[in-house]
Amino acid sequence: MTAARDAFTVISPGRVNLIGEHTDYNDGFVLPMAIDRGLRIAVRPRAGRMAVVSSDRGGPAAEIDLDGPLAAGRTDWGRYVAGVIAGYRRLGWEIPGFEAVITADLPAGGGLSSSAALEVGMATVLETLCGRELPTAEKALLCQRAEHEFAGVPCGIMDQFAVAFGRAGHALLLDCRSREIRPVPLADEVAILVIDSGVKHALADGSYAARRRDCEAAARRLGKVALRDVAPSEWPAVEALLPEPERRRARHVVAENARVLAFAAAVEAGDWMRAGRLMAESHASLRDDFEVSCRELDLICEAAGKVAGVFGCRMTGGGFGGCAVALIDASRAADIAADVQAQCGEALGAEPTVFATGAAGGARLVAG
Repeated sequence: MTAARDAFTVISPGRVNLIGEHTDYNDGFVLPMAIDRGLRIAVRPRAGRMAVVSSDRGGPAAEIDLDGPLAAGRTDWGRYVAGVIAGYRRLGWEIPGFEAVITADLPAGGGLSSSAALEVGMATVLETLCGRELPTAEKALLCQRAEHEFAGVPCGIMDQFAVAFGRAGHALLLDCRSREIRPVPLADEVAILVIDSGVKHALADGSYAARRRDCEAAARRLGKVALRDVAPSEWPAVEALLPEPERRRARHVVAENARVLAFAAAVEAGDWMRAGRLMAESHASLRDDFEVSCRELDLICEAAGKVAGVFGCRMTGGGFGGCAVALIDASRAADIAADVQAQCGEALGAEPTVFATGAAGGARLVAG
């Protein structure tokens, strides 16, 4: 790979998680896919030792001294850029000066991993500038560390792995302990619909971290490395050992891991009704046991679930706002999307943004 001397562009997708929420940091299973919306990062090398990154959404550019200290104190979106640069500098890479402009068709705070798209996209930019690459898994883990250290969000590996490993036409069954990935083909007869609740979430506000602490405390109390190690058949015998809210948090994780594997099997068998029921069960568990849904997401899932051609609907992402994802009949996708938008509009008092998406490839260089 030759270091870039001319302008180039990187595309970095968002992601939806079809099922498997808050299981990644419990060493569990998830089934995300990269989507055909995301970030486009236009880059050109520049003289000097500065990175200047701006966004089409306004605000001041992030200006980063490539030789100076990269502290985790900044609060703007530039902290994600700084965190990724810090990761490559830690490996001894010398990052050349550059300018970048980011354009996006992905809602920030919408639960579609805009932060992971920025991190993995910026990692791809740095690798292109330097003319060398990390193995994809190492790159994703570097980006996860950037989010931990510079954004203060103790996320699992799902988002960065989905953005880095995305494969067109496939969801990714990811074992978050072994980091093994099995692509799961999505048949042409189904489509994915994303419904934006309009409620912006902020995972750095502490609620996400509190859920992770509950899960880790429950695992310790049960003598397990992680809640992934509690089998569904074992749960009735151990649930009484846990106080609230640890019991409800653990109940969600144990059941959700089983749902992910059952959902992948249903998709591979073309059993869309079964897949849809599992999505509905997942949402109910996230609402009642994990307590990360919100009124708007609950209304969306209830309204969308009544529309003919919708197999199932659930919140996606960390929760506390963001988007819902629905599995629908692709042969009637446009009509179903319009019906879902109208029904959700009646429930919410205003029509939400709704769009269909396909499974896309991961972050990549598109022009050199």
